[in-house]
Amino acid sequence: QVTLVESGGGSVQAGGSLRLACAASGLFRSYYMGWFRQAPGKEREFVATVALSDGSPFYGASAQGRFSISRDNAKNTVYLQMNRLKPEDTAIYYCAAGIPESIVTTEKSYNYWGQGTQVTVSS
Repeated sequence: QVTLVESGGGSVQAGGSLRLACAASGLFRSYYMGWFRQAPGKEREFVATVALSDGSPFYGASAQGRFSISRDNAKNTVYLQMNRLKPEDTAIYYCAAGIPESIVTTEKSYNYWGQGTQVTVSS
């Protein structure tokens, strides 16, 4: 059984940083673990993902240059370091895990989801 537990959300002022963590159990190295976010009134958006096998990261447009995803296989944990945060980064951030056949940026590629953690960035 796969479980994902997010932590690290909170409130921060624009320009600040937060680090999200997703602790997983029951995953194999063939999985990808990623982050999606959903702002009020908007669709869920891909943020970043990482291959557990070799640590290869992929980023969505909103994360490029400001966010960094990494994994610690010994701790079964994936991190999302978010820097230079903007008010438009305010959303619920969801951790997800799956074995994408090809495209790693779509929700359909992920079978398991965490409960989400709120990130609020004030101006």
